[in-house]
Amino acid sequence: MPPHPDPLAWIAEELAALDAHDLRRRLRTYRGPQAARLEIDDRVLVNFGSNDYLGLAADRRLSEAVAHATEQDGWGSGASPLVVGHGQRHQRLEERLAEFEGTEAALLFSSGYVANVGAVTALIGPGDAVYSDALNHASLVDGCRLSRAAIHVYRHNDAGHLKLLLSESRGFRRRLIVTDSVFSMDGDLAPLAELAELAERFHSMLLVDEAHATGVFGAHGRGLAESLCVDERIDVRVGTLSKALGCAGGFVTGSRALVDWLVNKARPYVFSTAAPQAACAAALAALDIVRDEPERRETLLARAADLRAALAGQGWQTGTTASQIIPIIVGEPARALAISTALAERGYWLPAIRPPSVPAGQARLRIGLSFSHSEEQLEGLVRALGQLASWD
Repeated sequence: MPPHPDPLAWIAEELAALDAHDLRRRLRTYRGPQAARLEIDDRVLVNFGSNDYLGLAADRRLSEAVAHATEQDGWGSGASPLVVGHGQRHQRLEERLAEFEGTEAALLFSSGYVANVGAVTALIGPGDAVYSDALNHASLVDGCRLSRAAIHVYRHNDAGHLKLLLSESRGFRRRLIVTDSVFSMDGDLAPLAELAELAERFHSMLLVDEAHATGVFGAHGRGLAESLCVDERIDVRVGTLSKALGCAGGFVTGSRALVDWLVNKARPYVFSTAAPQAACAAALAALDIVRDEPERRETLLARAADLRAALAGQGWQTGTTASQIIPIIVGEPARALAISTALAERGYWLPAIRPPSVPAGQARLRIGLSFSHSEEQLEGLVRALGQLASWD
């Protein structure tokens, strides 16, 4: 009897195609805590590849909170929240997040990705319409697709185009506008005041993902909406615990009715095991630090402005970034990989970002600046990039 053909044989060919176009991704394993320096591939490199914007991922206060909570509550939550997985620390964190965001209620999710997917798919469905920025994060894009609503994509940060789409599309049961506030690969800022005005004018819901702004922007660290004084005009605010707060998980904040609806209709929430209670203890400690140490975000944004100016002076293309995320746009994947490798040889870890994470022809290096980076490390990065500015 002849051998049965391998039904997965096509994968090798597809991986080879990715290799041929410099688009294959491979896992890298680091050692030690997630911090400004990481040991990667047996080398200690200055880490500009993370989203640990406030330098809290390795903060001892978080790990001590986890250790204490684990002693009291163990580790696993044991079940989904609606069965028996919603503990006192989950409740405490949700109350604290609502207080932090100035909303009536909050709901925890296991990640920011599923918070977006869960919120979008619970709010709209067949017969509805969703309007999505062209550069929204994949979690928002996937939420729109899974909702089975009619999808309208507006040009990046183009409120005029969104207005046109809203004007031309009518007859839907519900309408939802979705956007990142700080865009993860470009570091630029959404025009939230204009989007809020359009949502009100066209009787649409507005969902804003503050993943890369929570803890960083605003007088209290609530995000870009607070910084622009439009937080009360946004119906659904999504955030993450896994970036500036140095923890894990995501959340949605808004009205009590919104949260009650998500508890009943957000499938990633209903059918996922709850996060460990000890993880909530770490997030509570992180929120204390965000409240008590505003100098972290103030220093971070000031250093980001200086770094953007230095890179522009060297001739690097950094787009319209206005945040702690600074792209160095170099064009083709092969060039991004080559520059990333050259920087690693000089002691700096900047990952190459390639399609489909960014549009074709816009491969880049992505700098994720952290409060934990020293002035010396920033000066060293600028020197290293200066050596490569005219390098092909």
